[in-house]
Amino acid sequence: MKKTPKEKSTKSIKINQLAILIAVIALLTSVFPYIFSPKKVDLVYVDVNKLVEGYKRTKVDRKSFEQKTAVMQSNVDSLMTDWQDELKAYEKERSSMTKKELALKQELLQNKQQQINNYQQAVQKQIQEEDQKLTQTIINDINDYITEYGKNHGYQIIFGAQGSGNIMYAHKASDLTEEVLEGLNKQYNGE
Repeated sequence: MKKTPKEKSTKSIKINQLAILIAVIALLTSVFPYIFSPKKVDLVYVDVNKLVEGYKRTKVDRKSFEQKTAVMQSNVDSLMTDWQDELKAYEKERSSMTKKELALKQELLQNKQQQINNYQQAVQKQIQEEDQKLTQTIINDINDYITEYGKNHGYQIIFGAQGSGNIMYAHKASDLTEEVLEGLNKQYNGE
């Protein structure tokens, strides 16, 4: 028996409806776990600047570093004051000095000024090197902690944002900064 065009059309519509129904069920089945399962954010980040500034070791080490820097700068200032006092004394006594004494005193003052300048440059270089070393030590502490934190919490990657545009936007749920900072400070305090 031959089917009429109307019967063929009805059968075709039923097959299409069945195909659509199967596609919808497949889609819902594949999407269901993502919609109703607890979500864990796979891409997370920390604000490195906040970690460095909020880390207790940073505050302790910076305070010690600033005290040491103040002592070094005080030594330079003391030498400069002595040199200026000698220069003032030279200006007062200059009229009573012979040419030879004047030349000798000028040379001594110039040499002393050069030594002070050299010392001041050496102090500034030492301060800069110690500041870089201090900062690197703190960064290493933070990096080590974040590495362990990531392993212990099952993260594949933790980005570091520094406010320079490397992460332009991220949902607040992706920000681990406060959680990491709290753990970092507990570790520093030996808790």
